[in-house]
Amino acid sequence: MDLLTIALPFIKVIGAFCLMLVGIRNKLGLAFSILAGGLVMGLLFGLSVSELFITSSMALVHEKFLFLVAIVGLILVLSDALEKSGQSTRLMDALSGYLVQPRLRLIFFPALIGLLPMPGGAVFSAPMIKAVSSDMALENETKVVINYWFRHVWEMAWPLYPGIILTVALADIPVTAFISRSWPGVVAMFGIGWFFFLRAGVLNPGSLSDKPATARASYGEVIKEGLPLGIAIVGAVGLETLISATSPQISFEWGVIIALAGAIFCIMIQNRLGLKFLFSVLKKKSLWLMLMVIGAIFIFKDVMQDAGIVEAMATGAGGGAALFAAAVFLPFLVGVVAGINVAFVGATFPLLIGLLNSLGMEAQLIPYLVLASFAGFSGVMVSPIHICFVLTCNYFETDLIRTWRRLIAPSVCFSLTGAVLFWFLLR
Repeated sequence: MDLLTIALPFIKVIGAFCLMLVGIRNKLGLAFSILAGGLVMGLLFGLSVSELFITSSMALVHEKFLFLVAIVGLILVLSDALEKSGQSTRLMDALSGYLVQPRLRLIFFPALIGLLPMPGGAVFSAPMIKAVSSDMALENETKVVINYWFRHVWEMAWPLYPGIILTVALADIPVTAFISRSWPGVVAMFGIGWFFFLRAGVLNPGSLSDKPATARASYGEVIKEGLPLGIAIVGAVGLETLISATSPQISFEWGVIIALAGAIFCIMIQNRLGLKFLFSVLKKKSLWLMLMVIGAIFIFKDVMQDAGIVEAMATGAGGGAALFAAAVFLPFLVGVVAGINVAFVGATFPLLIGLLNSLGMEAQLIPYLVLASFAGFSGVMVSPIHICFVLTCNYFETDLIRTWRRLIAPSVCFSLTGAVLFWFLLR
């Protein structure tokens, strides 16, 4: 087999990915960019237009796709309800009196907002950072990186995030099977964030204040305001685990759907939100754009499978180069260019999963998914077009490039943590 024959499948795939990245970079839309890349890839590997149409149509009626659309849609409705009703703000007000340590006050609200998978959520917590740091001598750049970093500490293991939901849907594994291996990423995010942004050598004691934010609310008030979030989180994990253990013939996604629906019902009752609110959410452009992205991802996945792309790459490269590209290089690259987890998961994980299956490495699926997640998320965190980063810099009126440089070292450390965790998972 000559070198050109070996390299040709990779050249075609890289060409399709370049088209995808150009579309993302030029703001043609994530859904359109992924769809275009997938369709071009199918044509390059020999699928006809009619075959592409049939494959695309079947992808949009697949059970996994319909489940994912329902889950992501419910998550966005819940996030919107918490924000518009003011309940998320009331919860933060109720908790703020318990935050005595100044460093804890700085990170608590971004981390709390991080439990809500809302696009651009860092700009939601930015005013809270500004308020709790009003009596602290902190540079605005420092406020930006603290708000941005700790807003994203949960993304490697929080079961409500679309990136994780999409990962387990593509791999067809329970969410608990993934987050039970990826949770060290949360610890790493907190530890790395403390070292680079909060330790004594970075934040001098004279720049902080020990003044509590507000008077303490009652425990009952905290429980009341946090009830919808608790129902969503505990209910989703608990019901999914129960279904998987007692009724494996039932799709575990039903547990997540029931919990999210219960949380939405709870917040609507607490805040007297009527059907008018639901209709207003269903008409939001952001909701439909996200569902279009999911549709594009499933079409991409099925086109890649029907075109035999994975088999062609695995046969040519013997597995090693293809695996490195799919598990490290491509997730990181897409993460940097797109600045969103759903993008690198949807664009690269079908390729990674297919390669592992074709190489007979199904038993190593989760370790490789964890490695790819760390690589892709490192790219997302260091992306200069990440919407949370751009909005926070704009809010605090800081220089984007100078502030961005402070994210490079911690993001590199996080990616190295993923490599170490991958090594342990394979042992």
